Amino acid sequence: MAYSVDQAGCAVLRILILFISVLLAAPSLSSAVAQESSPAPADKTAPAKQVSEIKLGYLRAYAPQLALSVLDVPPRDEGVAGAKIAIGDNNTTGRFLGQKFTLDVSEVKPDADVVPAFNDMVSRGVLYILTDLSATQLLSIADLAREKRVQIFNVGATDDRLREEDCRANVFHTAPTRTMLADGLAQYLVWKQWRRWVLVYGSHEPDKLFADALRRAATRFGGQIVAQKEFTDTGTARRTDTGVVQIQRQMPVFTQDFPEHDVLLVADESEVFGTYVPFRTWIPRPVAGTAGLIPSAWHPASEQWGGTQIQNRFAKANGRRMLSKDMAAWTAARIVGEAATRTQSSDSEKLAAFIRADDFSIAAFKGQRLTFRKWNLQLRQPIFLGDGRSVVSTSPQEGFLHQVSELDTLGIDQPETQCALK
Repeated sequence: MAYSVDQAGCAVLRILILFISVLLAAPSLSSAVAQESSPAPADKTAPAKQVSEIKLGYLRAYAPQLALSVLDVPPRDEGVAGAKIAIGDNNTTGRFLGQKFTLDVSEVKPDADVVPAFNDMVSRGVLYILTDLSATQLLSIADLAREKRVQIFNVGATDDRLREEDCRANVFHTAPTRTMLADGLAQYLVWKQWRRWVLVYGSHEPDKLFADALRRAATRFGGQIVAQKEFTDTGTARRTDTGVVQIQRQMPVFTQDFPEHDVLLVADESEVFGTYVPFRTWIPRPVAGTAGLIPSAWHPASEQWGGTQIQNRFAKANGRRMLSKDMAAWTAARIVGEAATRTQSSDSEKLAAFIRADDFSIAAFKGQRLTFRKWNLQLRQPIFLGDGRSVVSTSPQEGFLHQVSELDTLGIDQPETQCALK
């Protein structure tokens, strides 16, 4: 088919015009595509992600304490330091889940009325309170706390009555009882075949309560207390030079008339004489109880089961090693954090129900996951046995069996309990 020159020129002209039109339209098209693919500008009025604040309190009875050895004087922040470490641990996870944990610390004098401090703490929105109080002080706020939907975590009081005849449904216990401590010690002595014991106890009420726990442990595990004697507190200045010399002369005479025995047990929670017993007895015998080989919820030299990790973090933050009360407080605060994380809630009753559930447990650097006893809300836990330098052993000991948990060989078991949670 033939084209004329004029027709060919017109065709070329039309192609040039179309090409130029496309070039001119390209910037507008690119701009439109870019606007289509770019996100819409943020709405500055949109609400930020809501953060749920979970407020914990630490209510403690505090006064400076003396000890027979200056090395045994409790640190000023004992317990509180452990709780603060746990708050940091809780927030490490909480910041990803929209949760923020805080700690409100309040102090009262020993034996003072704690109700005003408790009410003040609750008025600031605290619904989880760690307590380091006497049994009497704790009971004075337990029922009031239940009315206000406040959960209490006992990190200091070892009194068995708080888990037995005076137990409460809103009071959890991370501190072990005296019977748990005594049973842990007794198991080791029996395992060692050191079954004949002499018991020396102080004249103050806490000393007598621990002595009762040791007597119960002897009956329970096959130990025999062949003699016992009370050391009366006369109020002398035992830390002066004259006092030390006097004790050095008194202790051999005080222990002279005891019958043959394997171990001398000391019950001196009041720090009157116990530290002066080792190496001063009439005949050379191991000392255990509140002096010598001491049962505790934690030991500052523990490095097993990841203990090095928590010990190093604690020492870096506080410049000292972790003590039993620090661990009890850390565990309590972590229990709240774990429950809040797992339930994605800050409701105190919902968290309490979750903690009581069959599948709840907490890891606490003690070789196994810990759970609460349903009948009295006492945390099951191993008992460390140590001197001032190292961990000697950990109870329950090999061979002490239980149909539910070997940890229930420590302390008052369910068939023995007098607790009726209310």
